[in-house]
Amino acid sequence: MKDETYEFKLGSNVAMREAEESLLLAVLAAEGLHGRAAVRLDASFHLEKKRRSCAVNAGTQVGRDIALIFTGFLIREFGEDSFTVRKFSGKDREA
Repeated sequence: MKDETYEFKLGSNVAMREAEESLLLAVLAAEGLHGRAAVRLDASFHLEKKRRSCAVNAGTQVGRDIALIFTGFLIREFGEDSFTVRKFSGKDREA
């Protein structure tokens, strides 16, 4: 498993409850692709409402798919300019 994480910073126009629901829908979609056991073993994500951010570990195919689906949901629901995404690897966080 690679150490890659996508950090989403959500704009003020994004309702955090709706963002959380979009993340959970992305996880459910990943279950449809990979199965519940694979998601349980290979998915890692965290939403911080106060920081208006969400981190998705994309070091596995399951995690990458969750990040892709979540990104698509955010774009469709809130618009391209409603959030930013940064990709970090283990090296990036050490600096």
